[in-house]
Amino acid sequence: MTLDRLVCANCAAPVSEGRCPVCRANRERMQQDGPFAGLNPAALIALLVVLIAAVALLAHQSA
Repeated sequence: MTLDRLVCANCAAPVSEGRCPVCRANRERMQQDGPFAGLNPAALIALLVVLIAAVALLAHQSA
C-alpha cells in the first residue's frame, strides 16, 4: 500500500497530508519501514518477476 492512497480513520483525510497526529505518526512510520517501503506496487511486482526469472534461469542452467 502506498502512502498516497491511505485514508486516515481518525480524520478521514489522506494520510499523506498529515492533518492530525495519527496521520503524522503513521506517515513517519511508513517512511521508515524497511528498504522496500518506498516502492510502489508496480515496482514490487517487477522486482518479483525479475527474481522469478533469475531463479528459473539458474534452475535451467543446473539441469
